[in-house]
Amino acid sequence: MPHSPDGIARKAAPPVPQIALVSDRHDWHARELTKALAVAGARATLVRLEDCRFETDHPHGLRMPGFDDRLPDAVFVRCLSGGSFEAVTVRLGILHALRDSGVPVINDARAIERCVDKSMTSFLLARAGIRSPATWVTEQPAAARRIVELEVAKGPLVLKPLFGSQGRNLRLIASPDDLPEPGAVAGVYYLQRFVGVERDGGYRDFRLLVWQGHVIAAMMRHAPHWITNVKRGGRPVAAVADHAMHELALRAAAAVGADLAGVDILYDADNQPAVLEVNSMPAWSGLQTVASVNIASLIVAGLVGSLAPRAAQGVPG
Repeated sequence: MPHSPDGIARKAAPPVPQIALVSDRHDWHARELTKALAVAGARATLVRLEDCRFETDHPHGLRMPGFDDRLPDAVFVRCLSGGSFEAVTVRLGILHALRDSGVPVINDARAIERCVDKSMTSFLLARAGIRSPATWVTEQPAAARRIVELEVAKGPLVLKPLFGSQGRNLRLIASPDDLPEPGAVAGVYYLQRFVGVERDGGYRDFRLLVWQGHVIAAMMRHAPHWITNVKRGGRPVAAVADHAMHELALRAAAAVGADLAGVDILYDADNQPAVLEVNSMPAWSGLQTVASVNIASLIVAGLVGSLAPRAAQGVPG
């Protein structure tokens, strides 16, 4: 006799992964990630860290809009908004607390702190033996002048904001008199050897996007000016990372502890690849225009895939 449909136990559908997408705006990146998560069977909730709070009598000690009395299954940090030192400390504290609560955070607060502070990035790259430009960081104007006096004989230096991105506020320093007053650099002089080389009437470097220990996309950025960032007018060109750049990018991401990293590399005057910067919250809209893969889909596939073993083991969100 055939079984009654009502007598057949139905296997419960697996829960839909709930992903907190940290961003202060619903921009192109957020929309791409949200679409890719939906296709992968997950749900994205846009979260601003300034709207989260510590609440010690809450079941998890944290309260996040959109998650009621639970924590998300994972957190993807697209960008952090600026604020006072105290505000940023609390926001990073939220990310630290989520990781300490067992929630996967991409990238976690430690990696973000290591990359946002360029001096720490430079220190970690050097300690790992990764080729990168010589760097000096000081709060003392007199020390900065002395560094420039000693080093410009070997070529110009680049002055960068300690916290900065997209090529903004970079200065080429050819003499001590080129140094601005401390107020113009928030009291910190971050100086780096200029290693750019003009070739074929322009400058070029490479952006490699590392995700979960793999280079998933790469581009060359070409510009008539030594600042090649796409936001500053650099032209993205499709590129395939050679073995040397590939390995350097993976080592750089590992040195800062980043699962997702935008690694900027150029070939210096000795024709050797050197790491310029490592970005723990990389944008990829320019890279996507020349990439042969859908970057958001690759990121989401890895993120959601990494949650499957946790769900099978009954790890709570």
